[in-house]
Amino acid sequence: MSQPEARCVRTLLARYADARIALAEKPDPVRRRRLAEVVRALCEATGTRTVTEAIAAADDILAAARRPAPRPRPSRTGDGLVAA
Repeated sequence: MSQPEARCVRTLLARYADARIALAEKPDPVRRRRLAEVVRALCEATGTRTVTEAIAAADDILAAARRPAPRPRPSRTGDGLVAA
């Protein structure tokens, strides 16, 4: 499974937080269903089965996105010189 883009994960986490807050403010079936839909999307995007696992996976994805990409090492020729 390919890893989702950090932007997508951030959006899903924001939607999850909004849905949790909305449900806490006024519990009703519509808000409960909206939260369940967001949880399903977050789990699907992260390849997990529970919201707890999905949030942990999302944290890992966002942490990896903050790390700089490794720079390629220069290759060396047989005589010890660095190839350009």
